[in-house]
Amino acid sequence: MVDTAEAEQLLRRGLRSRGRGGQGSEVTSGPAHTHTAMADGIHGYSELTNSSYFLTFKRFFNMTVVPIFLISFVPNLVILIWYTVMHCQGSYLKMAEMFQGRTTLAGLRDIWAMVNYPTTPIVAIFVGYCLYALVMMKVLPGKFVKGPLTPKGNVPVYKDNGFLHYLVTVAIFWGLVVALRPYGLSPSIIYDRFDEVLFLLNIFSLVFCALLYVKGRVAPSTSDSGSSGNIIFDYYWGMELYPRVLGFDVKVFTNCRFGLTVWALLVCVHAVKSYELHGFVDSMFVSCFLQLLYLTKFFWWEAGYMSTIDIMVDRAGFYICWGCLVFVPGFYTSASYYMVGHPVHLGPALTALFLVMGAASIYINYDADDQKQLVRATDGDCLIWGRKPEVIRAKYRLETGEEKSSILLASGWWGVSRHFHYIPEIMLSFFWCVPALGENVMPYSYAIWIVILLSHRSFRDDTKCANKYGAYWQEYCKKVPQKIVPYVY
Repeated sequence: MVDTAEAEQLLRRGLRSRGRGGQGSEVTSGPAHTHTAMADGIHGYSELTNSSYFLTFKRFFNMTVVPIFLISFVPNLVILIWYTVMHCQGSYLKMAEMFQGRTTLAGLRDIWAMVNYPTTPIVAIFVGYCLYALVMMKVLPGKFVKGPLTPKGNVPVYKDNGFLHYLVTVAIFWGLVVALRPYGLSPSIIYDRFDEVLFLLNIFSLVFCALLYVKGRVAPSTSDSGSSGNIIFDYYWGMELYPRVLGFDVKVFTNCRFGLTVWALLVCVHAVKSYELHGFVDSMFVSCFLQLLYLTKFFWWEAGYMSTIDIMVDRAGFYICWGCLVFVPGFYTSASYYMVGHPVHLGPALTALFLVMGAASIYINYDADDQKQLVRATDGDCLIWGRKPEVIRAKYRLETGEEKSSILLASGWWGVSRHFHYIPEIMLSFFWCVPALGENVMPYSYAIWIVILLSHRSFRDDTKCANKYGAYWQEYCKKVPQKIVPYVY
């Protein structure tokens, strides 16, 4: 995976990726230097890896080779999920048989040949929802909240109407379910034609990201923008941190009004389809209920999300926009998508256990986020777990040279580990996947993915904070030495 934290640092320092070495990379080149580095063996490793040649290769690999691979490969992932569910009975082993005795490209070609082009109903649903979401972003009431100060000194402002948008949208969905039933119509058409949905989303996201690239180069919304000098990486990572088009915040639309809201709607679609096929199934109820409860919590807390790494660090490019527009609808919903065709009857005991444990995980995750917001809102003048919170008042500088301060919380959940709130999120994902029980690994795909994603994010966040806070972050790490799992990691 591209070291996005390092890449963003290069962009913020105004470095070009072509023909430039990093700081301290100026070394003597030529046969004598090469011979010395090789002769020194392991003692010459640092000198070798800091050479201008190595740094140039590393930058080329991270900012060209890896983005090309990801842009070319990841659109296949959601199609493989669809193929596994619809043609392989949810078995990755059966899906792998498609690639036996042939090249990967040949197998992918044959799978894509089964994908249907988007039909008029699917295109109409997609366009209709996008227009609806954009209108609701403007007309629904909500107070204006400020995001975190950017390295360039900008303060993004958001209209906090996400929770209301979520409630209205889900209510409209269930209203349509009831209203359409007498006419023999159902939103389960989205399940039946999900290959068309994924095809359309992939094409749209690729074009959308290209337009964002052009917009960022020609008319950036803020000074938090710029080029790496590498068109491939600029398309992948994005040109702007906070792009806006006609007053619409692009990240709010892609991440929240589309990605997370469509996740909720697809879960509802799966519940409808399951009921049409099997009647009430407790395993589907548990999975859908926990996912919707989690998303309800998210939208209740949406203003806080605007201060997370997704918004503060990730630019609006293929990396995050394809993820929200395609990967979230196509992969994050995989557990309930699988369960439509694999009903499992858990019984009252397991149903209650999974619901209680899942709900407890959501509460702990929310409480951890709430502790941080409370301490920052009160400047530390509050109680966490009945005690005065232990805080570090860290100073940092903007790129303009202006000094700012922030609070690092080392009490409550944030004193247990630096990213303890990832543990209940991982547990929750397990509890909405486990109702499928053990016939196949496929319904656990999201839980496995979230472990990988959050582990990687913990490194990215630590790197960001170390660069931002310096010695203050080192002090915090001494107080809270574990990244995620207390006493282990």
